[in-house]
Amino acid sequence: MNRRDTLFAVLVASLWGFNFVVIDWGMGSVPPLLFAAIRFTVVAVPACFFVRRPPVPFRTVATVGAFMSLGQFGLLYLSMHLGMPPGLAALVLQAQVVFTIVIAAVVLRERPSRAQVAGVALGVLGLAVVALGRGGHVPAAALVLCVAAGLSWGIGNVVSRASRAPGGLALTVWSATIVPVPLLALSLLVDGPAAVGHGLTHLGWDGAASTVYTAGLCSLVGYAIFNRLLSKYPSGNVVPWVLLAPVVAMAASWALLGEVPGTAEIAGAILLVIGVLIAQRPARSPRVAALDPQIAPSRTLKGVPARP
Repeated sequence: MNRRDTLFAVLVASLWGFNFVVIDWGMGSVPPLLFAAIRFTVVAVPACFFVRRPPVPFRTVATVGAFMSLGQFGLLYLSMHLGMPPGLAALVLQAQVVFTIVIAAVVLRERPSRAQVAGVALGVLGLAVVALGRGGHVPAAALVLCVAAGLSWGIGNVVSRASRAPGGLALTVWSATIVPVPLLALSLLVDGPAAVGHGLTHLGWDGAASTVYTAGLCSLVGYAIFNRLLSKYPSGNVVPWVLLAPVVAMAASWALLGEVPGTAEIAGAILLVIGVLIAQRPARSPRVAALDPQIAPSRTLKGVPARP
């Protein structure tokens, strides 16, 4: 990626990392699934009247929304509802990086470079170190749901990449239109009508501010940039940057919530950053470059191969 898009990728990871602290702060008495439904209502309802639908089949838009938004956040919020701590959820959710690269390699034939494989492996090791450092007991169902949320996100990433929808904002807005009703139905089923009614009437200013952040910055800005990057670059060049989100989440928790990271968490965070930097090293092999037109477009003159 060029320097400008690299800075955009870092911005997205920062917005999403801080997002977990904001969700935990703003949820309060609002059931998690209802809170997510409110978030995507704010994303979709006003904006869809001003943003034109992306020039791709609506089934593609709906599939992106089903996996990247509905599946990811429905499963994530259910996981948190069953006892997954927000900080640990931010870590486990990053399984999406591995899922995305593997699925893209199989479905889109986007073969990751050795540097990308090494960087992601180091990032996964960093996640494991941080998770072990946090310790604590997590219900098995909550852990499985959080991993499933990462899988859903990974599938959504690949569908978004395959669609090559121009821009990114239009795909973000219109894919969000299918999310609120199913999430509201799930909330009614899991939490009950009384809890949903209480949550709607007791959102509070902190819940409203949190919704503005999650809907405005994380979804409209964050996913618009993320989807645009996926339309331009192979998945293996984009998704490793999201490994920085847990680092931002830990730093924000330290600064705002007083959750001082331990030695293992700091060591894991360092591994995450190094892994991301390694994954972004450009491939020097002509064979790899030939496979990836985004890295080095083919240039020939009368049958003479381009100089490396």
